[in-house]
Amino acid sequence: MQEDLRSAQVNQQAGRLMESYGNSVLRLAYSYLHNMSDAEDVLQDTLIQFLRIQPQFETTEHEKAWFLRVAINISKNKITYNKIRKTDELSETLAVAETEDLAFVWDAVKQLPARYSEVVHLYYHEGYSTAQIASLLSKNNATVRSLLKRARMKLKDVLKEVYDFEE
Repeated sequence: MQEDLRSAQVNQQAGRLMESYGNSVLRLAYSYLHNMSDAEDVLQDTLIQFLRIQPQFETTEHEKAWFLRVAINISKNKITYNKIRKTDELSETLAVAETEDLAFVWDAVKQLPARYSEVVHLYYHEGYSTAQIASLLSKNNATVRSLLKRARMKLKDVLKEVYDFEE
């Protein structure tokens, strides 16, 4: 009976976590792996890690940051393990606000090196400030701003070249 109660609590907690952070973790993992199946594995592994460790947080922002940091680490490990970079097409459901008009931008983002695509994703998709991204990625705030600037310049070049945009 106590085991059933514990199981119900774990299921309830897992449901809350999936509802709160599942979409963000899935999108972040996909931005690294470019493969929905691998991104779903990262989401599952992140959830399992949380349920196994049961960390305590001061705020929901800390909890979300923990989830994203763990997802980043698991994604990087999976890249190293699988040695994959190009697979699935970016699904429209993963585009910003599910707007088809911007799908081509996220296609261009996935062509960027991981160090650029991760800061672009965290800044524009997750809404983190550069200071928060610096904390998440264990980088200097100035480094994150520099990476964002370089990513924007690379995106501009890619979009100009591929989509023939004017200045």
